[in-house]
Formats: sequence, structure tokens, C-alpha cells
Amino acid sequence: MIRRALLAVLLVLGSFATITTVTSAPAFARACALGYTCVSTYYTDETRTTVAGVRRVGCEGETLPGWGVKTIYLDFQETPC
Repeated sequence: MIRRALLAVLLVLGSFATITTVTSAPAFARACALGYTCVSTYYTDETRTTVAGVRRVGCEGETLPGWGVKTIYLDFQETPC
């Protein structure tokens, strides 16, 4: 009986740890298709007024210079080359 209760507690704690880890991770933009230039702009908060960082991918899939940090507040733009 004690083993079952302990197992149940461990499963609940494991679920909370997994949910917390998944929801607090930075957002990642979707993959950029070949023949497109993609820009991921990361903002400091949900109002999206202050840019925290930018990541760019070129037409051939190459990573272009970016700056700043990734956050969970993301704007993704894809433009044909």
C-alpha cells in the first residue's frame, strides 16, 4: 500500500517537472524552407515592443549573423528569395 502511494506521488511530481520544463523553454521558429529567407525576432515580453534578439537563415539554408537572446515571445517572417 505504501509502495503504491509513493509511486503515485513520484509520478505526479515527474509530471509537474515535465510540464514546467516544456512550457518554460524558449520558442524556436519553424524550419526555414529552401528558397526563402527567414527572420526570427524575439521580444522581451508579450507586448512585443522591445526586441531581445534576431536570428536569420538565408536562401540556401545558411545561418546568417544574428544578435541577442532567444525568448518565448517570437515573430517569424518568411520571404521568397
